[in-house]
Amino acid sequence: MTEANLPSQDGRVFIVTGGSSGVGLELCSLLYQAGAKVYLAGRSQTNAQAAISGIKARPTTSPGELYFLPLSLEDLTTIKPAVDTFTAKESRLDVLFNNAGVSLPPRGSVSVQGHELQMATNCLGHHLLTRLLLPTILHTAERANPAAVRVVWTSSIAVDASAPKGGMNLSELTNIPSSQQRNYLNSKTGNWFLASTLADQLGSRGILSVTQNPGNLRTGLLRHAPWILGFATSPLLYPARMGAYTELWAGLSGEIGIEDGGKYVVPWGRLHPSPRPDLVAALKTREDGGTGVAASFLEWCDKQTVDFQ
Repeated sequence: MTEANLPSQDGRVFIVTGGSSGVGLELCSLLYQAGAKVYLAGRSQTNAQAAISGIKARPTTSPGELYFLPLSLEDLTTIKPAVDTFTAKESRLDVLFNNAGVSLPPRGSVSVQGHELQMATNCLGHHLLTRLLLPTILHTAERANPAAVRVVWTSSIAVDASAPKGGMNLSELTNIPSSQQRNYLNSKTGNWFLASTLADQLGSRGILSVTQNPGNLRTGLLRHAPWILGFATSPLLYPARMGAYTELWAGLSGEIGIEDGGKYVVPWGRLHPSPRPDLVAALKTREDGGTGVAASFLEWCDKQTVDFQ
């Protein structure tokens, strides 16, 4: 799905975390140009306003609306005020794009609440944001076709390539590995777990929750990585807009429905043809013949965020 075949989004409301740069900025631009009302969620008002000005300067025939929604995913105390700000203005939310992420920060980096920074930003912040927005999401779904209202999470090619057997060693949530690559991998696997468990909870109420790997992209995600990694991967990277096409398909395509809840979308907009069996087993509860790892991860996330709801 691209700007060439994206239908009008007039009257629909979206939130995109990390919308000030990279894939998020391109996604905000595509939605805005299709007539949507888009809330660009992020930490820096300066960066957000620069992004909004840049998007509005691009040629378009049917522009929507763009607003900044201040929130810092690495500080759980900022999430509820952001949701309160949003719900004071809006009574609907059609798609929540949990797009923002951090990768390979300096070893020992932690969030305001003391969690490993990648797990805090990529999983805990988005989990709390989603939970607090559920009343609005559910309200919107009551008046929409099944699977029209969605939550889109963001995983990584690293999950397929490098996740340990079973997806995640849950002991590493408290005994933090020294490897930042491992911590990043855990957070991206965790995003799939959160997408799947949310689909199990809300699929019967018409809400579609999926995760997606936007692709290998030329963005600022690797800004903390060793320079040699960026140099080595540069020839293999695609423009950020290609990643926005992946997210757009996950959030809006009519080719997927409620029965696809919890599934994994791959570039540039299709369902994963053959996910690893051990990862699929991790998504299922023990009662359903799986290992229950995703359910245990959800329980851990709930415990870390309950005091901020």
